[in-house]
Amino acid sequence: MKKVFALLIISLIIFQVNAQNNAFKVEVTGKGKPVILIPGYSCSGEVWNETVAHLKDRYECHVITIAGYAGVPKLDTPILKTVRNELINYVKTKKLNKPILIGHSLGAFMSLWVSSVEPDLFGKIICVDGLPFVSAVADTTANAEALKKNPQFNPEAVAKNFEMIPNENYVKNMTGAMLYQVRDTARAVQIATWSSQCDRKTLGYTIVEISTTDLREEIAKIKQPVLVLGSIYGTEANSHLMLNHQFRKVPNKTIEVANSKHFIMYDVPEWFYAKVDAFLQ
Repeated sequence: MKKVFALLIISLIIFQVNAQNNAFKVEVTGKGKPVILIPGYSCSGEVWNETVAHLKDRYECHVITIAGYAGVPKLDTPILKTVRNELINYVKTKKLNKPILIGHSLGAFMSLWVSSVEPDLFGKIICVDGLPFVSAVADTTANAEALKKNPQFNPEAVAKNFEMIPNENYVKNMTGAMLYQVRDTARAVQIATWSSQCDRKTLGYTIVEISTTDLREEIAKIKQPVLVLGSIYGTEANSHLMLNHQFRKVPNKTIEVANSKHFIMYDVPEWFYAKVDAFLQ
């Protein structure tokens, strides 16, 4: 009987570890205060390689790659909400002491989401060109509940559309699109390659999920300082205006705008590291 109970306990432990990792892959590097780095839409955690190299002598870096992205096994829907819950569980299970969150784009959105749900669990937040409600960029009156009823945001239809994108020339065509988001061609090719390795339905489901989730009121619950690093949206003045509107409910925030495209850490690394280091001191 004791052996049966022992096997049961071991099985439960294995299940918990696997469940914890279903929503994302994690790689841990370095020593020091914990930092969780979350990549953006369709990207691998490798997007943070240079940032980890910059931080690893002072911080323990936990680098996430979301399920279904860049070759990581996919997850059932709702994907981002599950990632949110499992990231909170990860921090509790690992007993990480108020980990710093650094997120790019969708990763910034995820950082804001977990901190809104668990305001006492996380430390400082750095949002790298990510927003609490991306759909409000083009239309400040956008309403998440209305969008969910819009056929253009039907998750199954959008996922099907992503599945129908031809594999032929995918990386070439995506590289062209990525050059609007990053200056360097080699970086654009790498980002496009990660996209080609994603589960197509996951790309569809997650773009709908982030587009129909509005955190602008929820972020009022965040207690920790937030550094917002934005890129150029038309003009620098327009970027400040848009970011101040999106983050207006965050009590303690600093907003900086880089002369950069969307991948700020690639386009202006020295500026990026200087802002990160100053904020984390």
